[in-house]
Amino acid sequence: MSATRNHAGHAGHAGHEGHEGHAAPAGHSGHHSGHSEHGGHGGHGDHVGQFRRLFWIMLVLAVPVVGFSDMFAMLLGYPLPDTLLANAVSPVLGTVMYVWGGWPFLTGAVSELRSRKPGMMLLIGLAITVAFVASLGASLGLLDHQLEFWWELALLIVIMLLGHWIEMRSLAQTTSALDSLAALLPDEAERVDGDRTVLVAPDDLHVGDVVVIRPGGSIPADGRVVDGRAEMDESMVTGESRTVSRGTGDDVTAGTVATDSGLRIQVTATGDDTALAGIQRLVTEAQSSSSRAQRLADVAAGWLFWFALAAAAVTAVVWSLVGLPDDAVVRTVTVLVIACPHALGLAIPLVVSIATERAARGGVLVKDRLALESMRTVDTVLFDKTGTLTKGEPTVVDAEPVGGVDRDTLLALAAATESDSEHPLARAMVRAARDQGLTVPRASGFSSSPAVGVTATVDGHEIRVGGPRLLEESGQDELPVADAWRRDGAIILHVLRDGSVIGGIKLADEVRAESADAVRRLHALDVQVVMITGDAEAVARSVADELGVDRYFAGVRPEDKAATVQRLQGEGRKVAMVGDGVNDAPALAQADVGIAIGAGTDVAIASAGVILASDDPRSVLSVIELSRASYRKMKQNLWWAAGYNLISVPLAAGVLAPVGFVLPMSVGAVLMSLSTVVVALNAQLLRRLDLRPGK
Repeated sequence: MSATRNHAGHAGHAGHEGHEGHAAPAGHSGHHSGHSEHGGHGGHGDHVGQFRRLFWIMLVLAVPVVGFSDMFAMLLGYPLPDTLLANAVSPVLGTVMYVWGGWPFLTGAVSELRSRKPGMMLLIGLAITVAFVASLGASLGLLDHQLEFWWELALLIVIMLLGHWIEMRSLAQTTSALDSLAALLPDEAERVDGDRTVLVAPDDLHVGDVVVIRPGGSIPADGRVVDGRAEMDESMVTGESRTVSRGTGDDVTAGTVATDSGLRIQVTATGDDTALAGIQRLVTEAQSSSSRAQRLADVAAGWLFWFALAAAAVTAVVWSLVGLPDDAVVRTVTVLVIACPHALGLAIPLVVSIATERAARGGVLVKDRLALESMRTVDTVLFDKTGTLTKGEPTVVDAEPVGGVDRDTLLALAAATESDSEHPLARAMVRAARDQGLTVPRASGFSSSPAVGVTATVDGHEIRVGGPRLLEESGQDELPVADAWRRDGAIILHVLRDGSVIGGIKLADEVRAESADAVRRLHALDVQVVMITGDAEAVARSVADELGVDRYFAGVRPEDKAATVQRLQGEGRKVAMVGDGVNDAPALAQADVGIAIGAGTDVAIASAGVILASDDPRSVLSVIELSRASYRKMKQNLWWAAGYNLISVPLAAGVLAPVGFVLPMSVGAVLMSLSTVVVALNAQLLRRLDLRPGK
């Protein structure tokens, strides 16, 4: 449930009791895929800025380094002035680029060495270090002039910085789930102190304190009601879409909202002992445990690192054994530099960047790259019912008139009586009458009674609308159809005119029109659809039967939602969880992929790796399509990038030297740059995807 909607008094009627018409509204992250293994730079906005600035600075420095490089000038065939200043440009600026621009990669390489997990950073660090040492040696006359490739060092650093800038930008996170959870608590609590009340911070409350809760206010700590009765909106914690009546002796939970009446509660738990704090711990644990997944490019880079080392060692040994030690140095250095794939550094970030942009156009916000990569393997989609498969608000679904009154008259009288109430059920009846084009008469003398119903005078008659307590108070029997409605988990209200029942109205959380199509299309992809809800068994069964979901779990509390995800994962399933409320946050974080409905709470959004801007459940199919398409592009790019290395490294090592062919360093470098262009163009093909829901 959206906290914004909830706090506005969004609720039904627990136990089909009456409702109060004056509920006062109260005022109102995630899988983290950082780069701690890469020199400690995490996926945050400040690092995006740092990489952006570093990229542009290095790009400016790279122009003179490349332009004054002897090898580059020789390659393109233009002359360089033979002066001390001209000869010093590439070595001096190249050294600056190596130390400054290469620093993130060098520190990342050290980190990978310490953790004994070679990956992209070690491969880049090795290549730029070998290129720097060889180029410096050649410039100083200590090594063969063939080993001068400052231009290659400069391009390598610039391209890798570009890749990491794109990657950081795609990983930058905007919200914190834990901050959003904390925001559910009120800023101040009204503690009873003798004959008066004092405002204190929730953190200053102690067990045993008595706190006053005003209508529409949120509970600052777990407690027990000692005075009053109110309809409690607990949806942000329990997921139950209807309000629950709480009175003297009942327990209430921090973060829930008293929608209609005031209460006094005695604090039973504060701080880390509250249920809300428990949810925070679940989110924290699930987020930390789900961020350990190994990334695709790092796996490829790890293998390429060992391949490059082995190839370099074999090259050095073989060329030395055939009595050509100078060629051994040239060939070995060439192998180590060529082994660092420009294309591999861009293969994943470019695909993710373009995929993210296409997703945004289709109403899908990708926060976590791992979530996007994982979505293709999902075989089970777990939908939260309320606000996801359903609209999360009560709707009139049936009306049963009796005593000579027709259906239109029944609805018009109910709408007239409820027209002055702000309760969600009242708004549902007024909306139903308006949608059906009914003329709603004017009402006067409106009054409401908590847990009973509302009363007004319409056309000279006393009209009352309410639940079972209204019938008890009036000595009337409920309609025979009420039993069947109750089995469907519906909210049942009766309408009385001058003390006699003239009909009943059936209200329920309306199923979204798109939900059945979403379920059908997921089945077509051989994906199992599961529904989870805090609602009662009857409500869950009714919705599950209507939509044709494979399984459902009813009456599930927050901690059990995360456990339900674990249970499905324990069956060997890859689970995507779709939800929109605080109560979904632990499950969203626990799932292989957490998908939040954009209209949901900040907590749900912060806990998810993927956010749907629309509330159309068919957007989940867009995420699957995007994941599969982008994974295909990642694989193609990785094969191209790695394949280039697998072919060019042996050629650079001189495997065809016996037949008179040795790949020149300059040609290898040009081919390396061309492979980067191929990877970039291939990634652009993702732009043809149309991810709008329903497409």
